[in-house]
Amino acid sequence: MKENSAAVPAAQTDELKRNLGRMDLVSIAVGQIIGAGIMAMTGTAIGMTGRSVNIAFIIAGILCIFTAIPQILVGGTARFKGGQYTQVAAFGGQRLAGIFTMVNVFTGLGIAMYVISFTEYLLALVPNAPAKLVAVVIITLMFGLNILGTKQAAALQTVMCVVMALAIGAFIAFGIPDLQPGYFAPPDFMTKGFTGMLMASAYLSFAAGGAQYVINFSGEAKNPKKDVPFAIIVPTVGISLIYAVMGTIAAGVLPVAEVANKSLALVAEAIMPKPVYVFFIVGGAMFALLTTLNASIGWICRPVVQAAKDGWLPGFFGKINGKFGTPVNVLLLFYIIGLVPILMGLNISTVSNATVILTAVVKMILCFTALRLPSVMPELWNKSKFHVSRGLLNTFCMIGGLVATFQVILLLVTSAKVEIIGNVIILAVAVIYALAVNSKVKMEVSYEDCD
Repeated sequence: MKENSAAVPAAQTDELKRNLGRMDLVSIAVGQIIGAGIMAMTGTAIGMTGRSVNIAFIIAGILCIFTAIPQILVGGTARFKGGQYTQVAAFGGQRLAGIFTMVNVFTGLGIAMYVISFTEYLLALVPNAPAKLVAVVIITLMFGLNILGTKQAAALQTVMCVVMALAIGAFIAFGIPDLQPGYFAPPDFMTKGFTGMLMASAYLSFAAGGAQYVINFSGEAKNPKKDVPFAIIVPTVGISLIYAVMGTIAAGVLPVAEVANKSLALVAEAIMPKPVYVFFIVGGAMFALLTTLNASIGWICRPVVQAAKDGWLPGFFGKINGKFGTPVNVLLLFYIIGLVPILMGLNISTVSNATVILTAVVKMILCFTALRLPSVMPELWNKSKFHVSRGLLNTFCMIGGLVATFQVILLLVTSAKVEIIGNVIILAVAVIYALAVNSKVKMEVSYEDCD
């Protein structure tokens, strides 16, 4: 099969139910962005830049938008049945799509991390709870819900996001009155200069990012060309601003030396009555993990379905259940991938981080390869509502790609040696697999207009 394949006619892309509206996609994006990372990463960023952490959060949001602009331009041009897999296939070629597929499968190990982290928060509140049993129940319920239907999973996501909003609102409401005077005064503001603030911004971009994964729901969106870009931009900007307020409270209530490199829970416990604090931990931290888990289960499966249809994986992984309209076989695959580390009691933080650098590399590749958008799909691009000049497109893609490259470098510098080795091993496996299977693949790049 040639590297550049033709788009599949629309009649062949109706297997997944197209029932996700704008607010469904926004809820998925919000759940993906707001994770337990905000609880831990804020303290680390305060250690990098002090009370200027609020500015660092705003810059982080801007960095996320820059890396997301190519995804916005691409997502606003066509429906991509396989999400990011289809983008990689369309703009990067067949072999790169195969490598992406294997990296995406390994990324499923991160599912266990969210479940185990949720269990750890629960044990802090209920010390005698059976940890392993709780983890198995949680992962089973979340996968079961996604098997029953994307719409049902999105509905739960919306409910959990409302609860998270209340928990975050409580943190802000109780924190603002306790802010200490002289917030912007040295030496606690910009403690390590402008360089330290930029490093904190790059670091926090991992907390403010994630909305771009809604592109993987393009095949199930009612109007992906309008709703996918909206679901990337609005949650990223809105949550970055909310994070900036939370960062102001985290750094401005207690002395910087006490909160640097500490969890956000430390400040929450200091400013909230015990019942409200418990609600913040449950509705904020624990629900943040559940929403990220729910969103991850959804977006990680969609590219694999299309990859299986193209021949990168056994064909039964490409089947859609007729009753529920969901990729049951792929969901069961990732259920097992997430369940095994839990049952074996592995060091899941190290295991799940084994794909973090590669995931960032994929984002970098998506930015740079989007340069080919006008040549790959000229007719769709010319009538796209997001159409810009070739020069402006090139500028957006290059800036986004360079920002993503900087994030990759930051990860290489800050990751443990074992995590870097894990990424290298997975990349080697993915490349070998892609080269071995490539001749058997009959890939059709399944994008289409959806006006």
